[in-house]
Amino acid sequence: MFINKTNEGLNNVCGKNIARLRGEMRISQKKLADKMQLVGIDIDKNAIQRIECGKRFVTDIEIIAFSKVFDVSFEELLK
Repeated sequence: MFINKTNEGLNNVCGKNIARLRGEMRISQKKLADKMQLVGIDIDKNAIQRIECGKRFVTDIEIIAFSKVFDVSFEELLK
């Protein structure tokens, strides 16, 4: 059977890192959503919250955009 969740039952592996990086930048989820929109990703605060708590899948395009916003490699988001 195909399983598309982490061992912890999360829908993504990058949410915790996104939350950590956002905290290091000291910006709100709304501000992060605004920054994502500046790089061309239409996302809102609620989607950011769902990503950070592992309830939402993250597309490859979104991971690339997050890496641009945080100025980190996409590999760092996925570890």
